[in-house]
Amino acid sequence: MEDPGVDTMREFWLESDAGARARLIDYGATLVSLEIPDREGRLADVVLGFDDLERYRGPHPHFGSTIGRYANRIARGRFDLDGRAFTLATNDGSHHLHGGTRGFDRVTWQADIVIDPNGTEVAFRYRSEDGEEGYPGNLDVVVRFRLTHCNELWIDYEAVADATTIVNLTHHSYFNLAGGDPGDILGHRLQLLANEYLPVDEALIPTGEIAPVEGTPMDFREMRSIGSRIAETGGYDHNFVLDKSSAANSALSSELTLAAVVSEPSSGRRMEIHTSEPGIQFYTSNSLNGDLTGKRGASYHRHAALCLETQHFPDSPNRGAFPSTRLEAGERYSQTTVHRFS
Repeated sequence: MEDPGVDTMREFWLESDAGARARLIDYGATLVSLEIPDREGRLADVVLGFDDLERYRGPHPHFGSTIGRYANRIARGRFDLDGRAFTLATNDGSHHLHGGTRGFDRVTWQADIVIDPNGTEVAFRYRSEDGEEGYPGNLDVVVRFRLTHCNELWIDYEAVADATTIVNLTHHSYFNLAGGDPGDILGHRLQLLANEYLPVDEALIPTGEIAPVEGTPMDFREMRSIGSRIAETGGYDHNFVLDKSSAANSALSSELTLAAVVSEPSSGRRMEIHTSEPGIQFYTSNSLNGDLTGKRGASYHRHAALCLETQHFPDSPNRGAFPSTRLEAGERYSQTTVHRFS
């Protein structure tokens, strides 16, 4: 179902036979609400954001946004490609973050509804021009959101460039599975299928080390509460290296791996994340401080939500040991991430 929205903003609703509903807008290819039933079948919105859609045009910490060309950080906004140095916009101190000052979250996408027997889909399309935010090559991107009749939100990404470039796309919803006016997510329970993580410096740039989680507050291999060791970290904002050889393979597709499981005890909601990506950024909304008023007049405070951003690693273009984010001219970039609710 489509609504003309506010001014030129277009709004889309997806509905599942199993009771879930998703609402998206073409500005930033943004997920603005996701209503999921609890153990009693009662719907509640489990993502942070705004009631007034026009507020998505203003400053906010990427609520529900599609992120690109490069998710996460690139140190000093610089990288080399085939002997040529590229300088990107720096919008996180002296570093490049989430595509720059006008990343994919700050543009209007073309959008179409596709009716599928397995669920309704919105396909968002955008051309990122050569030189946009400093990136080389024209890049044509398609991001498809599909809500299935068993309450799975599928996000499929494709991109093709006419010159060699770098690409790292992700989705940036802030989840609180309790729904309603959020408290904090410290009582949520989390499992990450990751034996290793990337230590970072004071600017949250990876040091280059790939370290074991064992014996550290980063160890979520077994389900435990997010708040159990968060005080030792100052708040999580780290990339975890997914165990692609894990026996906990995805039941959804042979190309996907189970990356994370989140459960919220009071509502009974559970979310599994399956992905084709090598990493997942776990972030506990450390920068929220109550200044932002969101849905239903709620003030969003520190740790009001969690983000689980499936992606390649931060600063990969400057780290030869990390999985490559290089995309050759004419080559097709593709990745899939599934949020499975129960």
